[in-house]
Amino acid sequence: MTAAAEGLAGARQVADAILYEGYLLYPYRASARKNQSRFQFGVLMPPAYRDVDDCEPSASQTECLLECPEDATVTVIARFLHLQRRQVEAAGGEEGFRAVVSVRVDDAEVTTWDEAAEREHQVTVPIAALLSGVVDAPFDVPGGETTEVLTDGRGRTVGRLVRRQAPLTGMVRLRAERLPGPYGTLRLRVTIENHTGQDGPLRRREDGLRLALIATHALIHVPGGKFLSLTDPPEWAAPYAAACVNTATWPVLAGPEECRELVLSSPVILYDHPRIAAESAGELFDSTEIDEILTLRTLALTDDEKREARATDPRAAALLDRLDGLPPEMLERMHGAIRYLGAPGEPGAGPPGTAGPGAGPPGTGPLGTGQPGTGQPGTGQPGTGGVAAGPQDRSVPWWDPGSDTSVSPETDHILIQGVRVARGSRVRMRPGSRRADAQDLFLTGRSAQVEAVLHDVDGGVHLALTPEDDPAADLQRNHGRFLYFAPDEVEPMEAPT
Repeated sequence: MTAAAEGLAGARQVADAILYEGYLLYPYRASARKNQSRFQFGVLMPPAYRDVDDCEPSASQTECLLECPEDATVTVIARFLHLQRRQVEAAGGEEGFRAVVSVRVDDAEVTTWDEAAEREHQVTVPIAALLSGVVDAPFDVPGGETTEVLTDGRGRTVGRLVRRQAPLTGMVRLRAERLPGPYGTLRLRVTIENHTGQDGPLRRREDGLRLALIATHALIHVPGGKFLSLTDPPEWAAPYAAACVNTATWPVLAGPEECRELVLSSPVILYDHPRIAAESAGELFDSTEIDEILTLRTLALTDDEKREARATDPRAAALLDRLDGLPPEMLERMHGAIRYLGAPGEPGAGPPGTAGPGAGPPGTGPLGTGQPGTGQPGTGQPGTGGVAAGPQDRSVPWWDPGSDTSVSPETDHILIQGVRVARGSRVRMRPGSRRADAQDLFLTGRSAQVEAVLHDVDGGVHLALTPEDDPAADLQRNHGRFLYFAPDEVEPMEAPT
């Protein structure tokens, strides 16, 4: 596989996570309230829907900066989901079948549900043509109806599934313009528009979703070209980057770190070069949860709950089958990952509290199947992350003795109430009022040992602590899992010298 093909394959993995982000949420059952209003990201409604609600657009616009040869070509792959209504009909009634919420087939149950089918439209255009004017590439997605007969173990017809899809029409519109200055940089604009006409009254969101482009995003590839990061542009390009107008989408550099010819324009904001975390065992559809927690909660579902989830959607059934057979070593891998201890320049090196390969800053959740640790005082578990979105330049880790000798967590010290506090010092914990976790109140007055004095990039100081009365202290210490306190939240137990 060529480097370009490998980069595109990796970007597609992330794009697939975006495609199904929020598609189905724990507990993965149609009856769950959180699954009653669906498809949260990247919905492009039909134009007529603006009379119902103008909050969801009918078009997205991507603008990005590009340097490329005169004879270069640009390929845009527009991807989205197409809603498919699955109606369960039980055998019986005047016409032989009647619409029902669900039907039982032997020991299994099948439920009425809105599924989705993946759609993709690809456009390849020479850059020269885009510099001459707008290039429009219309597309049509046919509708249709299919029927699947449901029979039990004795061969009797107990019902059928009728799947219906409305036809869709849309447009991918491309334009490029050369920016002033000596660099020959282009501003590339890609617009994806929903042109679907209404086939009946639109009174509520569910009516519009039938005619919508759902989870819409685009992969933009220019072989031999070089896209400029809008997140961290070079200084000379910063004004041009700020002038780019992106509506309902956000473009980031995609593929491996060295790749500059590929952009992923996503309805969810990512950092450049996002990747799927190695610890992620598979899609969980919910980036607001940590993989381990969501997996354990799913495994704790009752047999009846799992049966209903399997009846809801084939992807939910596949998820449960995967988790039911999850080997212990895979679950162990989700229990936390620390990547910032790698050597300088090693892929994935990053600051404490990050998650997934090349994770972003503390407190930012990746998209796909997990969320990193928050990096807040009092927490010590890094997340396992689904899509890990990282900073642009990781040639130098956030902290490494070889690159910044002025900082050394194991030997640094700080003066608190006139007492020198460093690794090995004993302190008494006094959690401050700014903490939001009520569990921190149980730490008040307890003694702890200082494991490290940490300096953040904003000049703040944090103490990594291990409670002295914690029976699992050695285990936590070996795994690098500590409590984090500010200097004004501890009292030294040694007397001033």
